[in-house]
Amino acid sequence: MIILISKKLLEMGIELPPSPEPAGNYVPYKKVGNLLYLSGSLCLLDKKITHLGKVGMDISLKNAIAAARICALNQLAIIQLALGSLDYVNQIIILNGFVNGVDGFPDSPKVINGASDLYQKVFGDIGKHARTAVSVNGLPLNAAVEIQTTLSFDES
Repeated sequence: MIILISKKLLEMGIELPPSPEPAGNYVPYKKVGNLLYLSGSLCLLDKKITHLGKVGMDISLKNAIAAARICALNQLAIIQLALGSLDYVNQIIILNGFVNGVDGFPDSPKVINGASDLYQKVFGDIGKHARTAVSVNGLPLNAAVEIQTTLSFDES
């Protein structure tokens, strides 16, 4: 059964942001066969970081979860750019999540659930994925969260 993801997004009240532009010498995605590798996305809207600083000091757990969701929205925008439609996604394979946490921050998995939960709500079972969720000492532009996704697709 084909699920029209664009219709599902509308029903969920979700409008994808414009696909973020690369902030360096890289491309936003790379297709290899039927795999799509996305570069990392920050919690960025309207070309501005929405959640700045360290989770556990500057950013609460609740706000960090919201930041991860924004990262996932940006990744969805890049998928749309790369494939022309989210309907071509066969499976979200892996999500790698990075949290700009204070030393010893233990709740990276809870933060990255903000992205994982969105993928599963949008895609259903094909949104379930393998995952890494780690706390790091810093992220580009002092963003609170960054995620990177790999997926399979079928454009036929």
